[in-house]
Amino acid sequence: MQVTDCSVQNKIIQSPRANLRGLFFMPYSVIPSTTFCHSERSEESVFLTAFTARAYDVILYKGVSMTLSVCLIVKDEQEVIARCLDCALKFADEIIIVDTGSVDGTVEECRKFTDKIYFYEWNDDFSAARNFAFGKAACDYVMWLDADDVVTESSCAKIREMIKGEPNFDMAFLPYAAAFDGDRATFVYYRERIMRRSMNFMFEGAVHEAVTPRGNIVYGDAEIQHKKVKESATMRNLHILQKMIARGICLNEREKFYYGRELLFNGMYRESIAVLEDFLKGDGWVENKIEACVNLCRAYLSLDKKDAAYAALLKSFIYAPPRCEACCILGGKFFEENDLLSAVFWYERALGCSYDIKSGGFVNYDVCAFIPCMQLCVLYDRLGDYEKANEFNERAGTIKPDDKNYLNNKKYFKKRLGKEV
Repeated sequence: MQVTDCSVQNKIIQSPRANLRGLFFMPYSVIPSTTFCHSERSEESVFLTAFTARAYDVILYKGVSMTLSVCLIVKDEQEVIARCLDCALKFADEIIIVDTGSVDGTVEECRKFTDKIYFYEWNDDFSAARNFAFGKAACDYVMWLDADDVVTESSCAKIREMIKGEPNFDMAFLPYAAAFDGDRATFVYYRERIMRRSMNFMFEGAVHEAVTPRGNIVYGDAEIQHKKVKESATMRNLHILQKMIARGICLNEREKFYYGRELLFNGMYRESIAVLEDFLKGDGWVENKIEACVNLCRAYLSLDKKDAAYAALLKSFIYAPPRCEACCILGGKFFEENDLLSAVFWYERALGCSYDIKSGGFVNYDVCAFIPCMQLCVLYDRLGDYEKANEFNERAGTIKPDDKNYLNNKKYFKKRLGKEV
């Protein structure tokens, strides 16, 4: 694999902290690769490396502001990259771009923001590309972004506040908003986002790559917004995983979960069921197991196997108390069967479900609040309890005041109840 450095020159980091750091820590890319091979490092060596790095940080640089490298891997992102880098400039001390094969004007756009641009020969491994990008960083902390990510002004300020002064964290998790209804985020989960460079954090996984948490972990509220302007290549991740299997690679539990998920998203329901059922027999992460049960339900329903679908969904209850999405699916089942009181029961359970967004699991705000409120509005209307139906409609309106269904219901109840509502 050939890697080319196309930067015009290596800029000197303006922060004295970053320049002084070079006396003690080399960039990842110039340290022998065996240093970072998980299979060749004992737990003790990982701990000592991390402990020594943090000790240098505390002893040498007390009172000196920390610096932040923002790292991106990109390919054919000309349409969105400037939007992302405009945000990054507000909190980054350096921006690292790793291009994996763009044929549009992505690289030229990136040159307007940084001269630290590198080329990486794509090898169907997102972790390898991200680790290469991290290896080019020179600042105290490293942060990853995708080209179609956006950071609001307030979140930019929060990130800058996290880094300046004397931060005592090794890894910061930040909320990642991946779906929206207008400007309102509807699908959010926490991701590991900012990491202390001296801790030598590494991404793992060819697709849906992640970093294993360790060290002093904090949770911030600076939201990163994933705002696509084009559809993702739907088969890309599936093909990567299938190539791994064809090469004789045994998927780990996390990869197995995402393989089943990719099969579902691409309409391969029987194959998805086989993979997800096998995944549930293993020792995967509990949040993935709960999501796997929901995905199995969807796959079985797509094959019109309703009994198997709801049996799979109910299995999620053995891993944790009922989640909002499962309750909404069951509410929909009974609504469809005209069992209105049972539907009411499950939609009310959805409203009463607790969830921990910092768990790392996916949180769909619509199924936690808006959807059950709207469905309860309809259900109570059919049951003849118009006052209660109106209450749930108004509750939905506090979440989405401009929603057309809410506004139409508001007019309906004004007429039905003969008063302002």
